[in-house]
Amino acid sequence: MAGNGVFAEILDGEVFKYYADGEWKKSSSGKSVAIINPTTRKTQYKVQACSQEEVNKVMDSAKSAQKLWAKTPLWKRAELLHKAAAILKEHKAPIAESLVKEIAKPAKDAVTEVVRSGDLVSYCAEEGVRILGEGKFLVSDSFPGNERTKYCLTSKIPLGVILAIPPFNYPVNLAVSKIAPALIAGNSIVLKPPTQGAVSALHMVHCFHLAGFPKGLINCVTGKGSEIGDFLTMHPGVNCISFTGGDTGIAISKKAGMIPLQMELGGKDACIVLEDADLDLVAGNIIKGGFSYSGQRCTAVKVVLVMESVADALVEKVKAKVAKLSVGAPENDCDITPVVSESSANFIEGLVKDAKEKGATFCQEYKREGNLIWPLLLDNVKPDMRIAWEEPFGPVLPLIRINSIEEGIHHCNASNFGLQGCVFTKDVNKAIMISDAMETGTVQINSAPARGPDHFPFQGIKDSGIGSQGITNSINMMTKVKTTVINLPSPSYTMG
Repeated sequence: MAGNGVFAEILDGEVFKYYADGEWKKSSSGKSVAIINPTTRKTQYKVQACSQEEVNKVMDSAKSAQKLWAKTPLWKRAELLHKAAAILKEHKAPIAESLVKEIAKPAKDAVTEVVRSGDLVSYCAEEGVRILGEGKFLVSDSFPGNERTKYCLTSKIPLGVILAIPPFNYPVNLAVSKIAPALIAGNSIVLKPPTQGAVSALHMVHCFHLAGFPKGLINCVTGKGSEIGDFLTMHPGVNCISFTGGDTGIAISKKAGMIPLQMELGGKDACIVLEDADLDLVAGNIIKGGFSYSGQRCTAVKVVLVMESVADALVEKVKAKVAKLSVGAPENDCDITPVVSESSANFIEGLVKDAKEKGATFCQEYKREGNLIWPLLLDNVKPDMRIAWEEPFGPVLPLIRINSIEEGIHHCNASNFGLQGCVFTKDVNKAIMISDAMETGTVQINSAPARGPDHFPFQGIKDSGIGSQGITNSINMMTKVKTTVINLPSPSYTMG
C-alpha cells in the first residue's frame, strides 16, 4: 500500500512529506493540500503545502549539491540511475496503486507506467554515458584565411538547477523523463509535481532516495500553484525549466527570463483518413488513440477528418468498437474511467452541449455520472463548434467529413496547436505529402499519435510547445557547450 513498508518514512500521519536536502520533511506552514480521488470524489491523500521560504532553502541546497555532482564521474552517475530504475520497478505495486487512486488510471496501465519509467531511466543512463563521453576537436585552418594555429576542444557541461513540472496524466513517467536526463548530465533537480499525481511522484522520488543519490541533488516540493507556482518558475536559482501541461506553460514562458525552456503544452491531434485507408485499422487506432485513459493524453486523437465517401462506413466500425468499451472504476481495469476532476468533466460537458446545440450527430447517448463520462463519438461536426478546435481531454471525439485532402490539411493547420497528427492511406506518396504539409511536431502514418518509444524525438510547434523531448534531445537540452581553445606559437600540421 501507498505510504507503507519502505515508503513509511514519506508519510506523517495523514499527510505525505516533501523531499529536500536528502530528507523527508513536514512544511513549517502547517498547511496541507487535499488530493481528491476522481472516482469517489472524496479526499484520498494530503500533501504538504510548502512555503516560499522552503522553496528558497531547496534552491540553495540544489545549487550546492549540483556543484559536487558535476564532478561525479559519468559512470558513477549512470550506476546510481540504474539502481534507481531497479528500485522503481521493484516497488511498482504501491506506486501504481497511487496512480489508480489519484488520477483514476486503469490498474494495468498504472503498472505499465511505472515499469516504462524504470526502463526510461536505465536507457537514459546508457545514452548519457555515450553522448556526454564525446566532445569535438576543431582546427582553425578549416576556415578561410587561417593557419593551423588553434585547436578547439568542445564538451557538454551541465546547466545547473533544473525545475521539472510534470502533468497529472503521467506524473511518474513524465517526471523521470525530466529527472533522468538532468541527472546524467550533471544537473540537480527541483520537482514540482501536479497536485493530482503528487503522491505517486513522491513515491517515485523515494526510489531515487533509496538508490543513494547525494543530499540536495533531488528535491520535490508540493503545494498550491497559487502560492509557490510563479515563485518557482521565476526563481533566480532556476537554470532551466522542463514543463509538461496546458496553457499555463505559455504564461511561464513569458515570465521565465533568459533560461532554456522545454515545454509540451497539449495538442488537437488530427487524424486524416483517405478513401483508400484500411478502415478496420483506422477504427482500431481511433479507439486506441481517442479513448485510452479516457482521452486524457496530449497525443490522443482529438479530431477525425475523414473523406466523405468512406465516412459512413468508418463511423459504423467505430460505433461498434465504442459499444465494447468497458466503463467504470480504474481498480476494475475498465477502458473508460472517471476524468481527473469535476472541473474537467464540466468543461467536457460544455463542449458536448455546444456541439448538440449546433447540430452535431450523437452516435451514442451522452451519459455522465460524477466525473465518469461515457465514450462519445460526435459525427457531422462543423467548424463553428467549439469541439472542432478545443482540446476536450476526455472520452469525446469529434468527426468532421471532408471532401478533399486540402480541406483536411487546412483544418489541421488552422489550429493553434501543432503537437502530432496522423494520416491513414495505402499510398505512401500521398502520406509523405500530407506529412510534409501538416504543421505538427510529429506525423504518424497508419497509426494513432503517440509519445514514444521514449527515445524518439517528441516536440510540438505553435502553442503546443518549445524545444524537443525524447531521451537524447532532453540530455542535450539540459547541457551547454563549453569551448577551450589552445593557441599555438606557430602553425602545426599533422605529419607536416
